[in-house]
Amino acid sequence: MINWIIAIVAILIVVATIGNFIKKSKSGKSGCGCGCSSCSSADKCHSDIDHVVDDLKKIK
Repeated sequence: MINWIIAIVAILIVVATIGNFIKKSKSGKSGCGCGCSSCSSADKCHSDIDHVVDDLKKIK
């Protein structure tokens, strides 16, 4: 019986974590919680098009 309770709690934690990740990605927030401006891996997360658009906005 205790095994079932532990399994259910573990599954609920996993589902809540995945749900939070999906919610963040749909709202456009990064997965790590920090901003992309100081991130050394920003080019891994975003396409080159995003960087071109950002550069164009800086020029204006």
